[in-house]
Amino acid sequence: MPKQRIIFITGSTDGLGRRVAERLTTSGVHIVLHGRDVDRGQAVAASIAKGGGSASFHRADYASLSDVVALADAVTRTHAHLDALVNNAGIADFHGPRRESRDGIELNFAVNYLAPFLLTHLLKPILGVERPSRIINVAAAGQMPIDFDNVMLERNYDGRRACAQSKLANIMHAFDLARELDPARVTANALHPATFMDTGMVRATGIRPVNSVETGADAILALLMRPDLAGTSGLYFDGQQDARANPQAYDTDARRRLRTLSIGLIEKALGSSLNEIARPQNPRPQNQGSARDSG
Repeated sequence: MPKQRIIFITGSTDGLGRRVAERLTTSGVHIVLHGRDVDRGQAVAASIAKGGGSASFHRADYASLSDVVALADAVTRTHAHLDALVNNAGIADFHGPRRESRDGIELNFAVNYLAPFLLTHLLKPILGVERPSRIINVAAAGQMPIDFDNVMLERNYDGRRACAQSKLANIMHAFDLARELDPARVTANALHPATFMDTGMVRATGIRPVNSVETGADAILALLMRPDLAGTSGLYFDGQQDARANPQAYDTDARRRLRTLSIGLIEKALGSSLNEIARPQNPRPQNQGSARDSG
């Protein structure tokens, strides 16, 4: 009997992430859910179970890098392998004043990009272990190049720019992962699922939705499931079509600068080197499976 597939979807208690989780409900898949609201997370897990599926919920606030470390630790202690990681959690604060995360990092950059950057790094040991795995970074068509002299937008803050540069960073991260990881074991791609879907996050910006959540879910599920995409890595999709991202995504020097900046911000916030942070706090016993070194 084939082993149950394990799919981790961040930001999966509402909106697009929840709909993807619901559509994956089957006895052959276990969904790892994530969000900030425990009651809502447990309700989604219960709904999936009622539909004949299997799910577990982990709480973490992406505005806290220490929460991200705890989340990764909980997942790696529970699962020896992930078939897929969907980095979906995010915010879109277009109109509010500039805000910072608990770690003093501009909030859009922290939540949309730096948290999934760290989470993905910490989960690498359980990706591609038993079977090939897929990483999907949910980005957006609205992208703006990163100004490395003003990444935190302390000057001339604009909420749309903050969100747009964080979404470009998601794409750059996926391209870097594709260069780093063996595509026969782990692929990494990014996508814009659909324009202005009918979600609470879009409505909160004051924008009128023009697409259904189902359209975005279709795009993510295609990247997760399409057999012809096995081994395909380092691409950006607009919906279900291969597309071109902002030119900065293809600039290897810009990606190197972003990676260096990201590691520095994480190490400063957590007071440890990235290698120390990635060392498991409660290692899995040897008889429960071993991890492939892909770091």
